[in-house]
Amino acid sequence: MNKAIEAALLEVRIEIDRGARKHGKFNSAHEGFAVLLEEVDELRSEVWKKIKLRDPRAMRAEARQVAAIAVRFMLECSNPEKDD
Repeated sequence: MNKAIEAALLEVRIEIDRGARKHGKFNSAHEGFAVLLEEVDELRSEVWKKIKLRDPRAMRAEARQVAAIAVRFMLECSNPEKDD
């Protein structure tokens, strides 16, 4: 696998673990979706800044959070094999 992809996936994995420890599991699919929308909105806010004002690190951090929440949603809200 490409080293950049491996590094990005490691960042996402760390973010998944951090977020799960800090906030616990989603109470419902609605909550998970709301959190995902919030993170996408934060990424949008970074992307929609004028190019001169954009912070690539902030965009990466927001994208990492979007990815982490999306994976948590997959595992916690839409996993047919999860333990209830």
